[in-house]
Amino acid sequence: MTAAALPIGDRPLGHAEIRRIARDGVAVALAPAARERMAAARRVLETHLAEGRPVYGVTRGLGGQAQLTLPGEALADFSRLTVLGRAHSVGERMPREAVRAALLLRANGMAKGGAGVRPELVEFLVAMLNRGVHPEMPSIGSIGASDLCQLAHIGLTVIGEGRAEHGGDMLPAKEALNRAGLAPLALGPKEGLALCSANAATAGRGALALAEARDLWRLANLAAALSMEGFRANLSPLDPRVAAARPQPGQVEAAAALRALLQESALLAPGAARRLQDPLSFRCVSQVHGSFAVALDSAEAALAPELDGAGDNPLVLAAADAILSNGNFHTPALALGFDMAALGLSQTANLAVSRLARLLAGRFSDLPNNLTSEPPPAAGMAPLTKIAEALAAEIRHDANPVAADPRSGADGVEDDSTNAPLAVTKFARALERFRLLVAVELVIAAAAVDRAKPAKLGRGPALAHRLVRVLVAPLATDRPLGGDVERVATELVANGRLLASLDEGSR
Repeated sequence: MTAAALPIGDRPLGHAEIRRIARDGVAVALAPAARERMAAARRVLETHLAEGRPVYGVTRGLGGQAQLTLPGEALADFSRLTVLGRAHSVGERMPREAVRAALLLRANGMAKGGAGVRPELVEFLVAMLNRGVHPEMPSIGSIGASDLCQLAHIGLTVIGEGRAEHGGDMLPAKEALNRAGLAPLALGPKEGLALCSANAATAGRGALALAEARDLWRLANLAAALSMEGFRANLSPLDPRVAAARPQPGQVEAAAALRALLQESALLAPGAARRLQDPLSFRCVSQVHGSFAVALDSAEAALAPELDGAGDNPLVLAAADAILSNGNFHTPALALGFDMAALGLSQTANLAVSRLARLLAGRFSDLPNNLTSEPPPAAGMAPLTKIAEALAAEIRHDANPVAADPRSGADGVEDDSTNAPLAVTKFARALERFRLLVAVELVIAAAAVDRAKPAKLGRGPALAHRLVRVLVAPLATDRPLGGDVERVATELVANGRLLASLDEGSR
């Protein structure tokens, strides 16, 4: 294990680490303790095989065929056939970072020992990660009771079948492996099932989504703070004594984050606010943003076992010399957690849309209507509210829960699933829309600040205003603004530049 490589299999993986490995190509290595744990579990499996004990997915069939005993001559090829018989996913291909996250989490899960696979298989997955061999993985095919049909595409690459990307080229898997200095691996008993029987594809995408969601939560606070400056909002709702009087979950944290951003603002002076009591879209930011933070906490708690647990069925318990059939692959909490996160995101988006409408209405803001001094028919920034409303509508659509949908399969044996993959998919899609909505608020709020001319901006809003103005010129006369919004979304929000600048300024 090189000094620069992050060890896997000996400790929990955090979202930031997963994102670094998946997005930035940080190297990983199998921890020595994990190798020993896996070797012990493998010996248990081999003993069961030698003694002819019944083991699901090893000496017995899968799904509706679980009661069928496999003939001895079929055992050697069962793992390969398990992979070939389940790599059926369809649809848009997963992006490279999602595939890398799935590879990482399946390797980390196997390293816990419960899969009963040889250490060589995990080391092969680690080599694929480190050498940039990324299986072609379609995005549709999991219902939340193991990502069988998606993860089987990883198995295809391992055995030299299917296709994989290497160096930007999508190639036959055998050629991609060869370019990376690897040869296909022959799978042993249970290893085909172990490659497929997990939720690594869903968990990987979920970890990446939550990492981005935490960033966007901070940026949503920043955009709201900039709007408060342009609106000359009353900051009394952020007083810590207010939250302490009825500490709704998340409210204390959100109010503290907003106060930190607004440090040094002229709005903190007595009598600086434009009115005694503001509309709810300004007055209740800490309650709504706090609720979103709590929803993210719930999703993270549900995801944690997938990042650091063994969801294998059957589960090999080396210390007990046992292999147990189980339902640890089931993900109802994960589906509920991401449904909740999407609902919290939707509330936050709705509040932003209302806040922007108040900024553009002179009777609320005491600023020129639509933030333009030009006479009619000049539209100013009013049409941007349609963009904001459209984005919020798409977010609301993706916030419709899916955890309660009924389903059944495998001849009635697999008579429940969770839809956790869909819950993660719609949350990730909503985050893409929310990223644009944050950019819309930054553009409109910066224009409001230009008009309001506050005596002194808070630390966070001052930085946001300055960086927005580097990319977007003030609105002197009507012009297309969609490009401005997309530029802010790409060059300030999505790439982490705004957050990095904010963190740098706080040191």
